[in-house]
Amino acid sequence: MSTLPPTIQKVIAHFSALPGIGQKTAERLVFYLLKQNREQTLDFGQALLGLKQNIQLCNQCGQYAEQNLCSICADKRRDQNILCIVAEAIDVAALEKSGQFHGLYHILHGLLNPTENITPEKLNLKTLENKLRQGYVQEIILALNPTVEGETTNLYLIKLLKKYTIKITKLARGLPQGGDLEYADEVTLANAFKGRTNV
Repeated sequence: MSTLPPTIQKVIAHFSALPGIGQKTAERLVFYLLKQNREQTLDFGQALLGLKQNIQLCNQCGQYAEQNLCSICADKRRDQNILCIVAEAIDVAALEKSGQFHGLYHILHGLLNPTENITPEKLNLKTLENKLRQGYVQEIILALNPTVEGETTNLYLIKLLKKYTIKITKLARGLPQGGDLEYADEVTLANAFKGRTNV
């Protein structure tokens, strides 16, 4: 039975529910916050609230943004003819670090996984098809994690995209099987972009 006040226990529970943070790390984070002055803690709390109050999905790609368009979609210097499809918003950050891609992105917000009831209807596919109907996309790069779910989604997308006269490529296997894009280093991602293959 914990001797900590319920308020502290509740915050520890929230922290420990985050990915990669266990009970001990959660406790350390909460005790760190308790040592901060009131203004710092309030600022931290306001920043967390801002995630829900100020952040929306980009109308074009599905990235998190504070406006209707994210900074990438709003950047006219980006190549409008190449679209890189990723599973999650965090994958965009990883790919951008490679410095190899200068087109636009499309975020699915998940991968097909029938066992978890993630079906095509639950992915961000309607916006993708709307983009393709406009006719300016000439190449699609499939940049999904090399996992069973990623490969299943790749196969589904290839079938879906075949009706459009678009070049479809996927990242080369510089990425380890079973790995996640967010953990890949910049060199591996750069090589994967350079060695992408037709599908």
